[in-house]
Amino acid sequence: MFRLLNEGGPFFMYPLLVILVIVLILIAKGFLNKGSINKTISLISSFTLFALVWGFLGHIIGMIGAFDAIEASGGVTQPIFAAGIKISLLTATFGSVIFLIGRLGIIALTWMKKE
Repeated sequence: MFRLLNEGGPFFMYPLLVILVIVLILIAKGFLNKGSINKTISLISSFTLFALVWGFLGHIIGMIGAFDAIEASGGVTQPIFAAGIKISLLTATFGSVIFLIGRLGIIALTWMKKE
């Protein structure tokens, strides 16, 4: 797992990991402390949306870097190109997973709030 964090670029992946921990803590807090559930849902929503956008920003910057390297070298083989795309997609995937986890937490907290 830490290999994937480092491959995706520590500048983007480690903040996403911190956001994942925060989101999980907020979901647990929402289940334990039912008094401020609306504020908790709002925070989860904000953190997960940020994670999604941060992941896609990492993807875009990674792709720009890959295309700059291809341009500088004058050409590239298919395996090297595929590896570059894989690395740039790691941040977008991780950000999307965090977003989905947060959304599932929001659904569960909203369902719990209505009962």
